Amino acid sequence: MFKVTVMQIDKDAEQEIVVRCHAIDSEVVAIVEKLQQSEAMTLGVKDGKTYQIPVRDIFYIESVDSKTYIYLQQDVYETKLRLYEFEEKFRGTKLFRCSKGMILNIGKVKAVSPSVNSRFEARLTNGETVIISRQYVKNLKKLLGM
Repeated sequence: MFKVTVMQIDKDAEQEIVVRCHAIDSEVVAIVEKLQQSEAMTLGVKDGKTYQIPVRDIFYIESVDSKTYIYLQQDVYETKLRLYEFEEKFRGTKLFRCSKGMILNIGKVKAVSPSVNSRFEARLTNGETVIISRQYVKNLKKLLGM
């Protein structure tokens, strides 16, 4: 059981959330990740209209022919941001670089398995399979606690 304390502060004071715990276990990590992703949004364009997209809904972001696309469960949006800009803007979220041309949301990974040439395959919750390049496998293992 957690004790929750909420304090209202002046509008000019910086807002912050402090988590005090005996140990940083999986439950605490999940709470912190939820807090970090709850407000994270990006913009995507589809059919000439611009939409706000919650980062938690993104499956992966891919760069193809100098254009960047955001893939959700069933929709695809174009974005003006480059992959390195996503990495910088959403550092500390579940988005991580899995290959030269792709960023993957680790929260949408159902299973991972070794593949050929020291690569890994990630099976996503929507049924798609994504290849993790060998140079990014170390980061994947770290994120998954392997």
